[in-house]
Amino acid sequence: MNRMKKNMNKYKKMFSVKNLKIFVFGGCGLIGSEISKSLIELEARVTVFDIQLNKNIKKNNFKFVKLSNSNIENIEKFFRNYLKFNECPDVFINASYPATKDWKKNTFKEVTYRSYKKNIEIHLNSYVWLAKIVADQMKKNKVNGSIIQLSSMYGLVAQDGNLYKNTNINENMTYGIIKSSVIHFTKQLASHYGKNNIRVNNVIIGGIRGHIKGSKLKQDLNFLKKFKKKVPLERMANASEIVPGIIFLASHSSSYITGSNLVIDGGYTIL
Repeated sequence: MNRMKKNMNKYKKMFSVKNLKIFVFGGCGLIGSEISKSLIELEARVTVFDIQLNKNIKKNNFKFVKLSNSNIENIEKFFRNYLKFNECPDVFINASYPATKDWKKNTFKEVTYRSYKKNIEIHLNSYVWLAKIVADQMKKNKVNGSIIQLSSMYGLVAQDGNLYKNTNINENMTYGIIKSSVIHFTKQLASHYGKNNIRVNNVIIGGIRGHIKGSKLKQDLNFLKKFKKKVPLERMANASEIVPGIIFLASHSSSYITGSNLVIDGGYTIL
């Protein structure tokens, strides 16, 4: 019995994020807010970076820093200075989803080069550059850190155009390019910084129930019906179902995992 208790305490400690210094970039969004709230409840020391505070997150248990992805050079300057004069994080999570106002028009039919280029800059380039800045700071401070990038099933497989026919959602040419690139860069980052005991992993996310990006509208019933037929679990995910995977990769229980893709997609990509 004593041995069993000892093992249980060992594993509880391994899965704990208590007192870990965790930065959540985009921590007030649909998925980011669920991540932030859960980490706060688990007594991590959370700093949330976003353009606007989510009122559902308790103010007294975390630090909020207003920051936008809209200009990568401004982000770099601000973030380097912030890391220089503040404590380096143990865990960095990028849950941001920056996009231009014409994001919905990034379809094969309507996309313009200007919009495509801008979305690559604010989304892909911010993911790449922030992760590198944090990894360099972790290396400098000798922090055995964890960097977690949020990617998508559309970084692994192509979009099925039939899903979007006669629905209020469009396919998006730029999105798959961004998310597949994030996946590959994460592998490169993990390979380069592994010798410094810095782990870098992706969480590959499937369809999330909620509003349409760039719109206040929710997915229509026709889209949901067609989507469910392509998923073995026959439903979309709730944002809260992504959180356990994040906690796992943030904690010491994943201490020998790096450069990996933790796929949370209801089985979409296995078919």
